[in-house]
Amino acid sequence: MDSSSAARRRINSIHSHLVTSSRSSPLLRSNPTAGEFGLDNGYSVALPEKLSTGDWNVYRSARSPFKLVSRFPDHPDIATLHDNFEHAVHDFRDYKYLGTRVRVDGTVGDYKWMTYGEVGTARTAIGSGLVHHGITMGSTVGIYFINRPEWLIVDHACSAYSYVSVPLYDTLGPDAVQFIVNHANVQAIFCVAETLNSLLGGLSEMPSVRLVVVVGGLNESLPSLPASAGVKVVSYSVLLNQGRSKPQPFVPPKPDDVATICYTSGTTGTPKDNMKLLDDLAALRPTVFSSVPRLYNRIYDGITNAVKSSGGLKERLFNAAYNAKKQALLNGKNASAIWDRLVFNKIKDKLGGRVRFMTSGASPLSPEVMEFMKICFGARVLEGYGMTETACVISGMDEGDNLIGHVGSPNPACEIKLVDVPEMNYTSADQPNPRGEICVRGPIVFRGYYKDEVQTKEVVDEDGWLHTGDIGLWLPGGRLQIIDRKKNIFKLAQGEYIAPEKIENVYAKCKFVGQCFIYGDSFNSSLVAVVSVDPDVLKSWAASQGIKHGDPRELCNNPRVKAAVVSDMDTLRGFEFAKAVTLVLEPFTLENGLLTPTLKIKRPQAKEYFAEAITNMYKELAASDPTHR
Repeated sequence: MDSSSAARRRINSIHSHLVTSSRSSPLLRSNPTAGEFGLDNGYSVALPEKLSTGDWNVYRSARSPFKLVSRFPDHPDIATLHDNFEHAVHDFRDYKYLGTRVRVDGTVGDYKWMTYGEVGTARTAIGSGLVHHGITMGSTVGIYFINRPEWLIVDHACSAYSYVSVPLYDTLGPDAVQFIVNHANVQAIFCVAETLNSLLGGLSEMPSVRLVVVVGGLNESLPSLPASAGVKVVSYSVLLNQGRSKPQPFVPPKPDDVATICYTSGTTGTPKDNMKLLDDLAALRPTVFSSVPRLYNRIYDGITNAVKSSGGLKERLFNAAYNAKKQALLNGKNASAIWDRLVFNKIKDKLGGRVRFMTSGASPLSPEVMEFMKICFGARVLEGYGMTETACVISGMDEGDNLIGHVGSPNPACEIKLVDVPEMNYTSADQPNPRGEICVRGPIVFRGYYKDEVQTKEVVDEDGWLHTGDIGLWLPGGRLQIIDRKKNIFKLAQGEYIAPEKIENVYAKCKFVGQCFIYGDSFNSSLVAVVSVDPDVLKSWAASQGIKHGDPRELCNNPRVKAAVVSDMDTLRGFEFAKAVTLVLEPFTLENGLLTPTLKIKRPQAKEYFAEAITNMYKELAASDPTHR
């Protein structure tokens, strides 16, 4: 039997269980004659992966249960990033698109804007300039600077002329940049004047590079390289003019062509500086605001601390207003407008006063903070879930869904199933909610890891399912909730990935450290550590310092001892290292359930074993620095 007839049998079987709702929204409701199938609230539809198994374990969006979406239903002609931007330029030519805040004499000024039409014109000039310099279709183009209008202009040029963009992270340093350039065979690099010298210093080790374009530099001040180098260095403005003088027709990509090769930043980097963001928001007065939990946590901490410090009548008024609005939300009603006038309008002004829609992604947003944002800003607050390997959102909260603490239903462009993880006691048979590793399939899934077939096969199975490494469960109504992480990699609140074993191996070099357990989660921006100290080193150091003790365990709680251990560990510190430490004498062993037979730390068990210590460390961090989240 061919695959098309098998697919048709599957669809016919599903149709017998469902009828289309009469509502204008293309949701489904259960067919009352199909007693074995229930749709619950209808955010997701459960379908069988294979008819032979009888397991209804694959979930799709109720908005498109029979076909995974690969194009916008109302714009079927948009198939690529180039198509999408061309549509925007055509329909919104004179609308503001990219803004830069002008700074004059060190002071913050107004925003300077480029319209969609102006960006479209610049995009064509940059793409034509690359063609002028002999950069051929399908070549890779490196973008080596932080967010700025030119970043998007170059990326749009790549889409229009069938180049592959390769982001080069400014924080990675020259060695990592060199690796990426060589691995991706980058032909042209766009950079800023500040990074030009380090880039040129390594050109001899990057033989694929033929063109370097410098943004923000004067052409006459740029170095000229010998012809033997085979590399031209030009300013961005010169490239623009070259493209304008010799405009080239677009070379539109096909939907299946590679758009970008994205090298993630791994465990390096520092937290984003977001202190000046509130000033920008006050000036822009956005209506839609998308951010990450770290910033929402900062806003939450700032407001709650201000309320507590105000005390007296102001604190009581805030609490009364908050509780009244919360109760109204729970009852599906609108709270009295007086609370906004008395309390919340001042808070809304922190984000410009006009925000009506807020989204959160990159890591989980705590239910407490989500509720706070809804009440204080009077906006819809939605949380989504996705990853680099899916190119966009895997799931998102649905409109009208007031339940918090989950990441919604599947994107109509993918389907989701949970796969048993018996070693962690997560199975699809779990009651009351099925649990397992989240697996995703559909048009949003990436093609694979570039030049790494082995790693690609490790995450994408033969049936096309991408194994995310995240553990989820299905809540009533087909809502997905993230509850754990299968792989020994996790995210902190600001979205940075952490490989704990790497850090533990570094700390093992410290003289006091016998064993080390690093812990972090998506609700906190800092790591904490439980260190099983080397008892002989500890006793010897204590004796040399004249520290007397009876029980050796007393040393673990001695402030001088802890300070010495932390100081030793701090010689290796960085952003991804522990900010708080608990010392214990008990080693991690097979007997106490903290090690596997291969002597690796059992992370779920260690998390539970040291739960009290972990909680106390985060409380200490919060007390010493309320912004640590």
